[in-house]
Amino acid sequence: MPITYTSGEQIEVYRFSIPVTVGVPLLALFLQAFLPSRFPFFSIFDLPLLVTIFFAMARRNPISGLFTGAAIGLVQDMLGHYPIGIYGIAKTVGGYGASSRGAKLDVAIAGARLLVTLGFYFLHEAVYFTVARGMVNMTLHWSWGHRIEAGLANAVLGVGLYFLLDKFKQRT
Repeated sequence: MPITYTSGEQIEVYRFSIPVTVGVPLLALFLQAFLPSRFPFFSIFDLPLLVTIFFAMARRNPISGLFTGAAIGLVQDMLGHYPIGIYGIAKTVGGYGASSRGAKLDVAIAGARLLVTLGFYFLHEAVYFTVARGMVNMTLHWSWGHRIEAGLANAVLGVGLYFLLDKFKQRT
């Protein structure tokens, strides 16, 4: 059975106002930096990654997705206690991939959004783990059970967040 993609005419590209483009990622970074210290269960979520995936899929431009992921990742690195560049690299790859897939697939339905978010969460984690262990020589331990649980939690939160952020889309 062949895989069907949407045609170029069916794909809609969206843009966002400057306050949304700057404010939503900053809010996600702020929440990610401060909520896990107050509520430890929140550390399972990666809000900056979800925002990166949303903007990348909505804009459907790989270069835009690449820069969005890089900017969000580098700011997240600056707010954390890890070496600068680890999240930057991982979110750059995620942003580029999500915008490339968003240009080929119709990601307006919840099931597609769930699967795309789950896939890019695992890609992000694999890139992060590889860079942290291979290039920075950090001691990290991979736990499949925890990663699958975190991936599913992020995918479910992502679907709800994407429908909320859809209200800010503007057609180009």
